[in-house]
Amino acid sequence: MNQNKARLSRRNFLLAVGAGGAAGAAAIVAKGVPTAQPGAGAANSKKSSQGYQESAHVRNYYRTAKV
Repeated sequence: MNQNKARLSRRNFLLAVGAGGAAGAAAIVAKGVPTAQPGAGAANSKKSSQGYQESAHVRNYYRTAKV
């Protein structure tokens, strides 16, 4: 029984180390993500809200995908 309890303790330790490492990595990555600028997103959202727009690369794809 004592050996079984020691194995559980090791498993809990390894689980805590893994979770702590993942949380630390997520915090570092989140710190490097830039925040959105309130004025910069307004111009882009207006243009993207107009719906589907066929551009040159889309026409090229349609041309090459014809069967």
